[in-house]
Amino acid sequence: MTRIRRALISVSDKTGIVEFAKELTRLGVEIISTGGTYRTLLESEVPVTAISEVTQFPEILEGRVKTLHPMVHGGLLALRDRPSHQAQLEEHQIQPIDLVAVNLYPFQQTISKEDVTMEEAIENIDIGGPSMVRSAAKNHRDVTVIVDPVDYDKVLAEISETGETNEKTRQQLAAKAFGHTAAYDSIIAGYLNQQLGDQFPEQLTVTYRKQQGLRYGENPHQQASFYREPMASSGLIATAEQLHGKELSYNNIQDANAAIELVNEFSDPAVVAVKHMNPCGVGIGPTVDEAYQKAYEADPVSIFGGIIASNRPINATVATKMKEIFLEIIIAPYFEKEALEILKTKKNLRLIELGLDLAKPPSVKLTSVGGGLLIQETDTATVSQEDCEVVTERTPSEEEWKQLLFAWRVVKHVKSNAIVLAKGSRTLGVGAGQMNRVGSAAIAIQQAGSESVGSVMASDAFFPMPDTVENAAKAGITAIIQPGGSIRDEDSIQEANKHGIAMVFTGVRHFKH
Repeated sequence: MTRIRRALISVSDKTGIVEFAKELTRLGVEIISTGGTYRTLLESEVPVTAISEVTQFPEILEGRVKTLHPMVHGGLLALRDRPSHQAQLEEHQIQPIDLVAVNLYPFQQTISKEDVTMEEAIENIDIGGPSMVRSAAKNHRDVTVIVDPVDYDKVLAEISETGETNEKTRQQLAAKAFGHTAAYDSIIAGYLNQQLGDQFPEQLTVTYRKQQGLRYGENPHQQASFYREPMASSGLIATAEQLHGKELSYNNIQDANAAIELVNEFSDPAVVAVKHMNPCGVGIGPTVDEAYQKAYEADPVSIFGGIIASNRPINATVATKMKEIFLEIIIAPYFEKEALEILKTKKNLRLIELGLDLAKPPSVKLTSVGGGLLIQETDTATVSQEDCEVVTERTPSEEEWKQLLFAWRVVKHVKSNAIVLAKGSRTLGVGAGQMNRVGSAAIAIQQAGSESVGSVMASDAFFPMPDTVENAAKAGITAIIQPGGSIRDEDSIQEANKHGIAMVFTGVRHFKH
């Protein structure tokens, strides 16, 4: 690597670019620039040469072609220690370019606009920028490439000290540059596939940006970080704002996400308590205060150390109640000022504000497996009373219908095999993740205790045998909602009729692994 004498600057994000260019000039670096960046530097009285003076060719096609030229890419790709390369530079009067500061047309910002047209999106696909970045990054042995304004100061410090950047820095910046162009292309591919309605393209490219490093993963011996989708909507854990408390852990983020997904099922004021990605208490009511009280009473033992999510702002009254027990996280669209003051007295309690905009759930879910990736549509299926089929002699009462549909929304978010008991718009018992459905039902019934009398049961999948219905009858459960579809459905229906239990089929399964 030789001394940095010549830099090419062409940036969409002009944060800090004038200061960076002025300092390069002070260090004796010649600056070449294009389009809007050239005008910005010129207006700021930074000595700068237009790219057309270097290429001896004007910018054409409304700026679509300006840097795609041997005078540029020859200067970037030539190996400084290879005599044949240097001879060709001299023969064609090409001057080396030692530093490139480039970031790309704002494609992501463009397609984020509600009224964006395909034509506008296409015009914001950068061609010359990625080409320069890739050329410089490929030749990082000799060329320094910068795609992020956060790196300006580090590069300036090294140039100021030695006249050049060190090899490790150039390699780090090159890796970042290729990540930058890969992410850019991934967003473009995703947008075009979206326009085609293709959620499962032959070649899947996805990109995420590091949100924060985490102390560790599920366990202290596992390293972890949290990444965010570039186009993540508001109201999700990745776009939420932490107002107070310790840093979120890997498990906190998983639990918080599960809590948000569940609480968003409800339009009425709702509060959910989550432990280990399973709900331990869910309540709905006319106010957030009543909803919280129901969620707490659902399982006052398991809620200890849990994650709470509300779909309504937290007020001082409910904040005072929440403060009485140990909670890891409280999540809400908004915290009223007095509520925030009350909860902030607990130093480590994490307070997460989602914002008042309704969350738009991701269209697909990704799950990594050994050597591959599973991708599926997000389970957004819902059912109404009209969608259900009453299969027993007795039809549910109006109150039973209300509780059945409530329990059905909850069981969707419980690890399979899943059973939920509910009454009075709150959960009574949750059986999660057992190897058989009878075991999950036994846990839910045991947790509900005597309150199971007059309650309803929801099951995420069909009953392969009538034994769960039999146990439900013994517990005093009066109505059941389940998908149906077993070859032995008739056995369960007969068992329900035998005990006067109303049972409805949804035709929809909610496995959650």
